[in-house]
Amino acid sequence: MLNKIECNKNNYEKKIFPFISKLGTESEQRSKLVADIIKDVKKNGNKALLKYTKKFDKNNFSKAQYMTVSKKEISEASNYCSNDFKSSVKLAIRRIKNYQKKLKPKNTIFKDKLGVKLGCLWSPLSSCCLYVPGGKALYPSSVLMNAIPAIVAGVKRIAIVTPATNNKISPEILYAAKEANIHEIYKIGGVQAIAALTFGTETIKKVDKIVGPGNAFVAEAKKQVYGYVGIDSIAGPSEILVIADQSSNPKWIAMDLLSQAEHDEEARCILVTNSKDLIKKVNYYLKYYLEKISRKKIATKSIKDNGLAIYINNIDEAHLIANYLAPEHLEIMCQNGDILAKKINNAGAIFLGDYTPEAFGDYVAGPSHVLPTAGNARFESGLSVLDFLKRTSFIKSNKVGLKNTLRTIEVIGESEGLDAHVKSAQIRFAKE
Repeated sequence: MLNKIECNKNNYEKKIFPFISKLGTESEQRSKLVADIIKDVKKNGNKALLKYTKKFDKNNFSKAQYMTVSKKEISEASNYCSNDFKSSVKLAIRRIKNYQKKLKPKNTIFKDKLGVKLGCLWSPLSSCCLYVPGGKALYPSSVLMNAIPAIVAGVKRIAIVTPATNNKISPEILYAAKEANIHEIYKIGGVQAIAALTFGTETIKKVDKIVGPGNAFVAEAKKQVYGYVGIDSIAGPSEILVIADQSSNPKWIAMDLLSQAEHDEEARCILVTNSKDLIKKVNYYLKYYLEKISRKKIATKSIKDNGLAIYINNIDEAHLIANYLAPEHLEIMCQNGDILAKKINNAGAIFLGDYTPEAFGDYVAGPSHVLPTAGNARFESGLSVLDFLKRTSFIKSNKVGLKNTLRTIEVIGESEGLDAHVKSAQIRFAKE
C-alpha cells in the first residue's frame, strides 16, 4: 500500500525530495478563475455572491437575506443533536478555552536605566471570520478550534461562513457555533465567500482577518486577498507523519494513517521506521481497515498516491526526516520517544506516546487543530489566541533619555541621509 524508500542521514533529502516536490503544485488556470471571481464579487456584491453560490455550491437562494442563518435555525439546531454530541461539544469548549487562556499574553511595561518606559500592548482584532470547510465532510470541531481562540482573545465580532447543502447547514455546526456564542453565520463557501469577507457586500460586512482551512480554491483566494485582509495561513491537504519502531503497534499506526487519509484524496500519510517487518504489518492492516471505514474510496486514493514508508537503519535519526518534512501532525510511537521529541523543531503539533492519537488533538486535547501544512511548520505555528491579537510597541522617553541617545540618532540618521529625522530630535534641545 505505502510507497517505500530507504535512506540514511546522508541522503534523506535527495531521496525524499521527489516525493514532496510533486505536492502543492500551482495552477495558472485556478489562479485566474479565483482572481475573476474575487473581482466580480468586489464589483457586484450580493449579485455575484449568489451567482457563484448557485454555480459551485448548488445552493439557490432567491434573496440575499436567505444566505444568513436565522436566529430560529440556530436555536432549533440543538433539537437535532444527540445529548452525547452536546456534552462532547461542551467538554471540548472547556478544554480548548482553558488551554488558550494559558497562552494569552499580558501587557508588558518596564523602565530602563535612562528612565525610558518601554514595552508592548496587546489588543484584540475588531473582527474576524471563521471559514469552516464543507463538501466532503462537515466539521463542527473546526468551529470550536477557530472560534474559541478568537473569543479568548476578545474579538468583538466573529462571523462564520460554511458551504450549505440544499440551502441548509448541519445542526451540529450550528449547535457548536451557538455554544461558542457565535450568531453571525452565512451559508456560503468557496472563493466567493473569501471575496465577500474581504471587500464586503450589501449583506456581509468585511472583516479584518479570515482564518480556517478550505480546499485549493479557498487557499488560492486567501493568498490573493492577503493584504486587503489578514489571513492565518495558506492551507494545503492534511498530513501525518508517524515515527515508529519494532515495538510499535502496527494496527494503531495503520488506523492513525487512515485517520488523515480519509480527509481528502490529496492527504499525505507517512511512516518513518527502522523496521521492515513493521512496514509489512502496517501495509497489511491498511488493507484490512480500509474495508472497515466509510470513506474507503477517498482513503484508498490518498494512501496509493501519497502514502509513504521511509525505512532508516537508525531510528534515532528520524528527527532529521521529521524536521525536513515539517509535518502538520507528528506522532512519535517508539522507544525513547521523549528524547526524540526534544530534537523536533519543525512540526505543527507533536503527539507523543502510544495513547496520543492525532484524533485526540483534533477534538478535545486543547490546542487548535488548525495547523501549518505543506512544510510550513518550518516558519509557521498552529492557530492560537495569538493570531487574534495585535502587539503594539509602547515607548515613553523623558528628556534625559532622549539627550543621552541623541548622538546615536544623529549618527545613524545622517548615515541614511534623513535630515528631518535627525532634526526632529535635535530641535528639542535647540536654544530658542
